[in-house]
Amino acid sequence: MPHIPDSVRVALVQMTCEVEKQPNVDKALARIADAARQGAQIVCLQELFHNQYPCQSEDHARFAEAEPIPGPTSQAMAAAARQHGVVVIASLFERRAPGLYHNTAVVYDADGSTAGIYRKMHIPDDPLYYEKFYFTPGDLGFKSFATRFGQVGVCVCWDQWYPEAARLTALTGAEFIFYPTAIGWHPSEKDEYGAAQHSAWETMMRSHAIANGLFVCAPNRVGVEGNIEFWGGSFVSDPSGVLLAKAGHSEEEILLADCERGKLDVVRTHWPFLRDRRVDAYGDISKRFID
Repeated sequence: MPHIPDSVRVALVQMTCEVEKQPNVDKALARIADAARQGAQIVCLQELFHNQYPCQSEDHARFAEAEPIPGPTSQAMAAAARQHGVVVIASLFERRAPGLYHNTAVVYDADGSTAGIYRKMHIPDDPLYYEKFYFTPGDLGFKSFATRFGQVGVCVCWDQWYPEAARLTALTGAEFIFYPTAIGWHPSEKDEYGAAQHSAWETMMRSHAIANGLFVCAPNRVGVEGNIEFWGGSFVSDPSGVLLAKAGHSEEEILLADCERGKLDVVRTHWPFLRDRRVDAYGDISKRFID
């Protein structure tokens, strides 16, 4: 494998989505090209970037948006990675078999090859986020993948609330965890709870960066779709939890951040959480509840 640079430029694509699939795919391809022209080496798209978020209702017609992997959209992402020489992380609505669908992220290496696949493990079921209707929980576990520009881990949206997911991904050698996301405000709640909800979301992922000594990168969508106002706020955190870059709440943006890989060892030796873990004492973490 070629030498991995000490500094890696990450790009997060924050964008609005239209009703029809192809304009969204075309926009994402254009954003990947724009990011590459700006020196990006790893480009991550938001969750289910190819359509408006499908899970605000339980609608069997929305299953038609899913594709096999490989399929037209995933092949277009692979071609973009190869054309621009960048790693691309694409979150897709996967049709694995008749009646079996996943929320799946694919990591394409800079030569267009598939570095790895991650299927979303934690599937929510909340008002306007009826994902259990659509997605089977992932069965590939928590992983990271070797790429030309570093060891890349991926979790997806609801996974971001679970420290266990971040820890297990980190323990596979991840230097970066990317969280493709689709999260927003219910209009009736925004005035009272909006600031706290957004703060909790960002704080949770920054804590994963600190606890695991790695870079956390979260692209989110923007715009109003149905009854959700997606809040954007895409960001990159360094291993100390410091925000390297943060996008606004309402505009489309290509967010760029330079990540110094040497920080991983510096932070982990000064805050040696991985060294001091009591792995002999954590057996109960696999229980649902300790009575």
